[in-house]
Amino acid sequence: MTSAAYPMDPETYLVDNKAATSLGDHHAAEYQSGEPYHHICIDGFLDEALIDRVKADLENLPEPAASFNREQERFKSSYVPERLPKSTRDLFYALNSRPFLLFLEHMTGIKGLIPDPYFIGAGIHKTLNGGHLDIHADFNLHGPMKVERRLNVLIYLNDDWQEDWGGCFEIWDNEMTGMLKRFAPIRNRMVCFSTSSTSMHGNPVPVNHPQGEARQSIALYYYTATWDDTRKAHTTIFKPRPGTADKEDRALQRHEFVKDLLPPALHRKIGGKLRRLGL
Repeated sequence: MTSAAYPMDPETYLVDNKAATSLGDHHAAEYQSGEPYHHICIDGFLDEALIDRVKADLENLPEPAASFNREQERFKSSYVPERLPKSTRDLFYALNSRPFLLFLEHMTGIKGLIPDPYFIGAGIHKTLNGGHLDIHADFNLHGPMKVERRLNVLIYLNDDWQEDWGGCFEIWDNEMTGMLKRFAPIRNRMVCFSTSSTSMHGNPVPVNHPQGEARQSIALYYYTATWDDTRKAHTTIFKPRPGTADKEDRALQRHEFVKDLLPPALHRKIGGKLRRLGL
C-alpha cells in the first residue's frame, strides 16, 4: 500500500500534465504487479479541501438516479454528477480530463483511455446500514459508445471507518476460492483496478456503522476503443462466496438463457419486454 497525493489544485481543479504522468510512472510497478488482477490502493489521494467540499455537498443530495435493493445489492443508491452541487460536479469533470487520463495511462500501462461523459453507473455511491454489494465482475461493454470497460476508480469518503463496520472493498481470486485483499473504505483512499470478466470484487459484508452512517464513495469508470464483434457483452456477473448465504443471480441466468435461445434480431426487438417480465 502506498501514500501519495494526486496534484490537483483544490481551487481551480487544474493539474499539470507532467506532474500527473510522473505520479503515474511512480506507481506503475506496484499497480502492474497486482494479483490476481492489476490494482492499487493510494491513501491521501486528493487534497483534503476537495474531500471536505464533497462531504459538505453530500449533506444535500438530490433524488438518486438509481437505487438497488435485491439479494445481490442491498440498500445502495447512485447519484449522477450533473445533478450534484457544483464543487462535486466539477471534481467529476476534472477526473474525466486529460491530466487524470495521463496519470491512469502511465500507472496502468493501458493507452488510449476514454472517459465516460454519460457516467453510466458512475457518480456518488451511497450504501445504508444493512446494505452490501456481492462479489461480481462488472459489465464489459459501454452500450451507447460501444467501447470496452477497462478501469474502475473508487475514492472513499468515510471518516474514521473501521473494518468491523463492514462495507470493506474485497478482491477475490478468479475462481472464487478465497479473498486475497480487503480495503476499508476510509476517507480519501483511492482504489483503482483493471476490469475484466473475471476481476471479482465487491463489498459483500453489510454496512454496520454504530451511528447509522452510510458508506459513501466516488466511482468512475474508463474505457478503450478495443471492442469488436468477436466479444460477447455481459452485464454484471455476481458470484456467491463459498460457505456463505450469498444468492445466485437467477434473473440474470434466465435472461442469458433466453438470449442464447433467440435469434439476435428477435432478441433486440423484444428484449425490453422480456426484461420487464423477468426473463
